[in-house]
Amino acid sequence: MTNKSLLIICLLVIGAVSFKVTAQNSKPNVLFIFADDQRADAMGCSGNTYIQTPNIDKLAQNGVRFTNSYVMGGHHGAICAPSRAMLMSGKSLFHVYDKLDGVKTMPMHFAENGYETFGTGKWHNKAPSFEAGFQYGSNVFIGGMADHFNTPMRDLGKDGKLSEPVKKGYSTDLFADAAIDYINGYAQEKKDRPFFCYIAFTAPHDPRSPREDYIGMYPDESMPLPGNFKALHPFKFDNLNIRDETLGPWPRTPELIKSSLADYYALISHMDNRIGDVINTLKEQGLYDNTIIVYAADNGLAIGSHGLLGKQDLYEHSTKVPLIISGPGVPKSETRDAFLYLFDIYPTLAELCNLPEPTEIDGKNFTSVLAGKETKIRESLYTAYRHTARAVRTEDWKLIRYPERDYTQLYNLKKDPLEIRNLAELDAYESVVENMLLLLADWHASTDDTANLNPSTILPLEYDYKKLMQIPDDKQPKYILDKYFQGVDLKTVKKTGH
Repeated sequence: MTNKSLLIICLLVIGAVSFKVTAQNSKPNVLFIFADDQRADAMGCSGNTYIQTPNIDKLAQNGVRFTNSYVMGGHHGAICAPSRAMLMSGKSLFHVYDKLDGVKTMPMHFAENGYETFGTGKWHNKAPSFEAGFQYGSNVFIGGMADHFNTPMRDLGKDGKLSEPVKKGYSTDLFADAAIDYINGYAQEKKDRPFFCYIAFTAPHDPRSPREDYIGMYPDESMPLPGNFKALHPFKFDNLNIRDETLGPWPRTPELIKSSLADYYALISHMDNRIGDVINTLKEQGLYDNTIIVYAADNGLAIGSHGLLGKQDLYEHSTKVPLIISGPGVPKSETRDAFLYLFDIYPTLAELCNLPEPTEIDGKNFTSVLAGKETKIRESLYTAYRHTARAVRTEDWKLIRYPERDYTQLYNLKKDPLEIRNLAELDAYESVVENMLLLLADWHASTDDTANLNPSTILPLEYDYKKLMQIPDDKQPKYILDKYFQGVDLKTVKKTGH
């Protein structure tokens, strides 16, 4: 054989190897990290100088952060459940609510197209839908909320069924460790199929009880009050005594909110630290460069804003969520202002991973926005809470309508991002209100929303806060009971949670 022939053969072999690598890289791995009840502004990369989130910040530096990502809302107080159903199904609130049984989900789509799927953490949509979507699972929590120190964990067996729950330790650590173990095992077995790894933390959802070594990380007195802090919400629009609102007495005090924020930020910083461990594992195993990382959260939280503590409202602090995407081919250290829903992530990830386009979904593919080729995929955004509140926003304006109270709020978000000054009743903004109400009606019709926007009975806006009762649920550990429920009769404990 001549030297020329050997050279040709070598070039052919090198070409074949290069083609194989390129073909493999055409389907990147996916690491999807999902937080629970994290406000969009509770990250250093969003401009918050009081919280330490170095690993989430690095994701933003290595990718694109979206500044107008939203959960569409919920039809009951446990917003987490419909939020996750929308995320996993690619469907809007009114087409999925919180039921995933019989629905083709994002992990199912990835599994059907050659991906190995692994899940750990919170699954708020019942066991059968988890079992249908994931081939592997460890430290899975089926439910809405639990004591972080005693979260019941299940493992996915070889029979494809989740085991009986066992309480093992602190939730954030157990979820991170499960993901790390999976990534290490995947690398050691040198698997050919790309992976879809989903980590759903229960932090920073209450109970606001950080791991012991994170307690005091943020001194209470160092916490700033939200710019839209109120002692009480100025009017009644729904059940103001819903579980989330009972985590502190009324009126809200600066001391209560500062203390709550200190614990809330500590939960996030602990989670951030463990996210760093997971990402470092990808790097150590040589998997980082070919992995798309998504960081998001299911909904925001009031935690003192507008006199509220929970997420059962339509203010920006409760409906806007973090969203960061980094990985191969994604621009670095950029932001995008397009209006997105969490359920847009499913078709976008499918496109990024060269999978067939999902069918029968409502989500919009925003890869063109991610790449910087377009600036938007929709002109406005619609959010809903139960049958009691509807909101619509454009680039400049936000209108919230409370049909049962015949009450309207209008905010100029460009000038008033904290939603402090209601302009709805000023004559100068009458035309803006009319146009926004027409837009809201259009959204109401196009989304198949069945709520009555014009009820015959109008309820009062006034309420007596002294009649609200602070009752802890059975998920609150001693740390929380001692700190936030002083003087409360602990013999009466609600067994509900989300």
